[in-house]
Amino acid sequence: MTLDISKYPTLALADMPDELRTLPRDVLPKLCDELRTYLLNSVSHSSGHFASGLGAIELTVALHCVYNTPFDHLIWDVGHQAYPHKILTGRRERLTTIRQKDGLHPFPWREESEYDVLSVGHSSTSISAALGLAIAAAKEGRDRKVVSVIGDGAITAGMAFEAMNHAGDVHADMLVILNDNEMSISENVGALNNHLAQLLSGNFYTSIREGGKKVLSGAPPIKELVRRAEEHLKGMVVPGTLFEELGFNYIGPVDGHDVEELVKTIKNMRNLKGPQFLHVMTKKGKGYEPAEKDPIGYHAVPKFNPAENTLPKAKSSGPTFSKIFGDWLCDMATEDEKLLAITPAMREGSGMVRFSKEFPDRYFDVAIAEQHAVTLGTGMAIGGYNPVVAIYSTFLQRGYDQLIHDVAIMDLPVMFAIDRGGLVGADGQTHQGAFDLSFMRCIPNMVIMTPSDENECRQMLYTGHTHHGPSAVRYPRGTGCGATVEKTMSALPIGKGVVRRQGEKIAILNFGTMMPYALQAAENLNATVADMRFVKPLDEALIDELVASHDVLVTVEENAISGGAGSGVIEYLMKSRQIKPVLQIGLPDKFIHQGTQQELHEELEIDGKGIEAQIRRYLGE
Repeated sequence: MTLDISKYPTLALADMPDELRTLPRDVLPKLCDELRTYLLNSVSHSSGHFASGLGAIELTVALHCVYNTPFDHLIWDVGHQAYPHKILTGRRERLTTIRQKDGLHPFPWREESEYDVLSVGHSSTSISAALGLAIAAAKEGRDRKVVSVIGDGAITAGMAFEAMNHAGDVHADMLVILNDNEMSISENVGALNNHLAQLLSGNFYTSIREGGKKVLSGAPPIKELVRRAEEHLKGMVVPGTLFEELGFNYIGPVDGHDVEELVKTIKNMRNLKGPQFLHVMTKKGKGYEPAEKDPIGYHAVPKFNPAENTLPKAKSSGPTFSKIFGDWLCDMATEDEKLLAITPAMREGSGMVRFSKEFPDRYFDVAIAEQHAVTLGTGMAIGGYNPVVAIYSTFLQRGYDQLIHDVAIMDLPVMFAIDRGGLVGADGQTHQGAFDLSFMRCIPNMVIMTPSDENECRQMLYTGHTHHGPSAVRYPRGTGCGATVEKTMSALPIGKGVVRRQGEKIAILNFGTMMPYALQAAENLNATVADMRFVKPLDEALIDELVASHDVLVTVEENAISGGAGSGVIEYLMKSRQIKPVLQIGLPDKFIHQGTQQELHEELEIDGKGIEAQIRRYLGE
């Protein structure tokens, strides 16, 4: 999208941070207004993360104004809020390509720009990385500054507190900015508080504080008295005691939409020694009323018309797997009063909105704390309840030790409803659910199910829920193939697959929702197709039958080939001394970039045509 200079005269002067830093301070509010309009017009054309960026406009401008980026390191946590940062760092014209194949990456990405210090997709990593960079900068001795910007959701993760606890101990020179958009900007964020923030961040207060500590260092009781007096003085206006206890100098809260005041405060803080914490209050969706009213709905948006004040309704070919799970959860909860449901801050994404309203006392959103989510399920299971942990495939990676140490070793009945298994599309490398079958398959006591359609998904959820041990049902993002969903729930025999199509010579062993592709390829090859259903335990009797009656086996899964379901089939064949050619079809040994699911399936040759082509090549045709 070429910039229309008549519409964006100030933004045109700030394509890069060096240019931004030459602008007079009094034009910054105008720059922020134009940047907000540009973001609205770009994202409404292209789709993407939206409300978070609108709320971070002034903060982004202030940071690039005060800090000498890219020499100074600016780290964005997650990156939903980083679209304005991309616009101001030479990527403005390409913003409409964001989240698309070969377009701008949805999150900060090191390969894309020297201004993106840390590649991110999952939250709460910024403070740990910033501390590491601050330690490196101190050793380097070139006065390089390090800033981490973390959202109020991301700071709920234990990792953020682990990092802050260490930073306070190391006493590294770094600034952590909390972009807090949960609360409204209330009376404690007015002129008085901005004045206080500047006072607390300025030389006068800092020198008194540090001088007082030096003078009183030999008199511990008096020192403690002064410290507490200082806490009480600040505590009257500043809710920062927790961060102070972690060893940070807390400043704020300040108005995150007053760019000139932000510049002054951040400038004051730039040269302070030790770990600094700035609490900035912002409004998610700021400047676009529909997004301000519904920041969750406008968090990530499709293409839309900004003039209409509503988002277009998604055209759905049927219920998503997330909805199949959400409906099953409500139905199961009416039958089983001991069902408890856990999510790490993914109520909407995991299809749990209805459950949270109908069964509020049995719904537990633990915030961005995946390790805690898994072990919370452990405690519930030991306590005699039947927990269901709804979690994205890539988020379960963060709770892997808990899955082994706290669930599987004790063989507890915790069921994992794993959403976003396989390729998710536009979020790119950090969110592709490529590894869960591989990393779960090696864990003893696990039962792992891969439904091939919506009905199988519902029945597998019931199967896992009634199983006396750990289980996982793994399903993809998006809609299914339109299978009729039976209301009645019945447990599937564990470790048993079914033959869906009888052919000859080639047997395709399908795991999961690649089934329509497998059947499409099988029609052209006259191949047998088995719906294996269970990655663990495998249906060994069915494999024996297929080996005996076919020349070649082909395993199909939307998971990394390395260590995946197909590897399990080969391990069984070796153990049982059955020699048979096996072609494994799945995700290659690389991180998969962004693109639509369909584009990626075609590119990786795991759609119907691709599966057929791979088999023909393997057979030398």
